Amino acid sequence: MRTIDTKIITDKVSEMARKANYNLNSNIIEKFKKAKKEETSNQAKEILSQLIENSQIAAQEKIPICQDTGFGVVFLEIGNQVHIDGDIYEAVNEGIRQGYKKGYLRKSIVEDPLKRNNTGDNTPAVIHTKFVSGDKLKIIFASKGGGSENMSKIKMLKPTAGTEGIKTFVKNTIKEAGANPCPPIFVGVGIGGTFEKVAYLAKKAIIRDINDSHPEKHISKLENELLDEINQLGIGPQGFGGKTTALTVKIEKFPCHIASLPVAVNINCHAVRHKEIII
Repeated sequence: MRTIDTKIITDKVSEMARKANYNLNSNIIEKFKKAKKEETSNQAKEILSQLIENSQIAAQEKIPICQDTGFGVVFLEIGNQVHIDGDIYEAVNEGIRQGYKKGYLRKSIVEDPLKRNNTGDNTPAVIHTKFVSGDKLKIIFASKGGGSENMSKIKMLKPTAGTEGIKTFVKNTIKEAGANPCPPIFVGVGIGGTFEKVAYLAKKAIIRDINDSHPEKHISKLENELLDEINQLGIGPQGFGGKTTALTVKIEKFPCHIASLPVAVNINCHAVRHKEIII
C-alpha cells in the first residue's frame, strides 16, 4: 500500500489550475495551424491567426487565455493500492483555492444557484472519482467555461431514432449554439447509459487526446461523419463563417436500457483547458 499526502495533491492541483489557464496543449495549437492552412475564408484565417497569437501571449505573459477561467472539473483515478492521507476532496478544493488566488484567475462560482452569492475562491469543484488497479493517482483538471457549457444539451431519444437521430440532434445543437460557444469548438458526445451517465460521458469525451479516435470502428466512423457535417454548417471561427466550426468530435458510449437512447452534447470553446498528472 502506497500513501500519498494530501499536501502533494493540493500543490499539484494548484499548479494545474494555473497552467491549464495559461497554456494550451501543443497539439491543440497545431490543430489551429492546420485549420488555418486548410481554410478558404480569409476572415476565418485571420481569426485563427488571432487565436494562435492569443495563446502565445497567454503562455509568455502567464495570463489567462480567456477571462472566463471556468468551473473546476476534476477527474480522479485512484489506484486500489493507494492510501490517501486525509480528505482527497478537500485537498483538491484547496488546490483550486490556492491556484486561482496565486494565478489571479477569475472566481466564477456561486454557492447557491438562486441567491447567486460568489464563493470567492472558485470552489467547490465538480469531482468525478474512479477506482482502478495499481498504486498511482491520476488527476485531470479541466477549466470549463460558462459560455460553451450553456450551449450543451441532453435528449432522451427513442431507440428507433438510431444513428441518424443522433446525428440530427448533435448537428441541431451546434447550429443553435452558433457563435455563442466561441468556435472553433470541441464537441463531446455521450451515447447510452442513463440521464445522468450520458452527460458525464459527453464531458469525459472532451478531454480525450485531440488526435485519437475511438477504438471501435463504427463509433470512430460516426465521429468523423459528425465532424465533416458540423463543418459544413458554415458557422466558422468565432461565427464569422468558414469551414472550421469544430476541430474535433469525440464520442463515449455506455450500455443502455432497451427502451432508451440517451444522447448528450457537451461543447467546449476553442480553448480546451485541461492538464493531467500522475502521482
